[in-house]
Amino acid sequence: MLGHPTPAKADPEGTTFTFEKGVSKSTGGQGWADVWKKGCFAWEYKGKHKDLGAAYDQLQLYRDALLNPPLLIVSDMETILIHTNFTNTVKRTISLSLDDLVTKDGLDTLRQAFEHPESLRADQTIESVTQQAATEFGRLAELLRQAGHDPEHAAHFLIRILFACSQRALACYPKTSSPS
Repeated sequence: MLGHPTPAKADPEGTTFTFEKGVSKSTGGQGWADVWKKGCFAWEYKGKHKDLGAAYDQLQLYRDALLNPPLLIVSDMETILIHTNFTNTVKRTISLSLDDLVTKDGLDTLRQAFEHPESLRADQTIESVTQQAATEFGRLAELLRQAGHDPEHAAHFLIRILFACSQRALACYPKTSSPS
C-alpha cells in the first residue's frame, strides 16, 4: 500500500525495524511494541473500540527502551493516531480514518511516518508558544492599564486567565500512566 518493504524484508534480524519488539518498561517489567522502526516510530495496535489513550500510555512506557522514536502511533480497526514525540516542540496528534487512507493526502501522511517522520513535526517550539503567550499577556495588561482599570483587579483577572489557559493546555496532553 505504501510501497515500503515489510520489516522482515527491510531488516531480517529485527534490529531497526520489526514486529513485536521486546522492551523493558520504564516502570519495570517487560512489554512488546507491536511495530518499531528505529528513528521513525513505535506503533501499538488495539482491537476495534479499544481505548487508544491506554495504547498511547503503553507506548509511553516503552519510549525510552525504543530510543525515543519521534512518532508514537496507535491504531484500532478504524483510526490511526500519530502522536509527535519530538524534543522541544509542541505535541501534535494527527488522526487518520480508514477513509483517509484512500486519499492522496492521507496516504502521504502515513508514508511520511515510515520515510520522513520529521516532516510531521509541529512548526512551533515550546519556547515560541511561551514567548507568544507572554507577549499577548503583556499587551492585555497594557490595554487594561490604559483603560484605567485598578492594577490589583487587572492582575487578579490576568492570573485567572493564565490559570484557565494552563488548565486547558494540560487537558490537551494525554495523561501518562502512573507506575503500578
